[in-house]
Amino acid sequence: MTKNYPSNLTWEQWELIAELFPEAKPGGRPPTTTCMYRVVNAILYVLYQGSTWRALPGEPPWSTVYGYFKRWGKDRTWLQVHEKLYQWVRVAASPEASPWEAAFDSQSVETASIICTDVGFDPGKQIHGRKRFITVDLLGVVLLVLVTSASVPERLGNKRTRSGRFIR
Repeated sequence: MTKNYPSNLTWEQWELIAELFPEAKPGGRPPTTTCMYRVVNAILYVLYQGSTWRALPGEPPWSTVYGYFKRWGKDRTWLQVHEKLYQWVRVAASPEASPWEAAFDSQSVETASIICTDVGFDPGKQIHGRKRFITVDLLGVVLLVLVTSASVPERLGNKRTRSGRFIR
């Protein structure tokens, strides 16, 4: 029996997105619906708790969970899940499934000293690190996210997120 955590999906939530997750790679034991449900819940646990992959309690093993997380990022499964949930929220909130207005903001964040890729200096905020650009619709639902070095100016980050080259 698996312990329930606040980050776990209900079965109704799982049924809404279950079809978006691809079949398992060939070889090994065939996964079951319950297994994929547990993998997704384990991923949500790590993201919600901010813990490390190796600190995952119980089954499935952390290496399996991390492997699926990386694979679904590369094959754009997470973007498909986001798009489906986004459309569902938009339709539930208003008759228009697509936003006609959005808000854009950026934030410079200091990085740890051991991180050396995509790091820059934001002279306006006096921060050495990375900058995240976020676009949300009027409901507050995230549309686009772009992470760059902190040296990227807001006008350039805004252009990049408007084009959608990095997310969609």
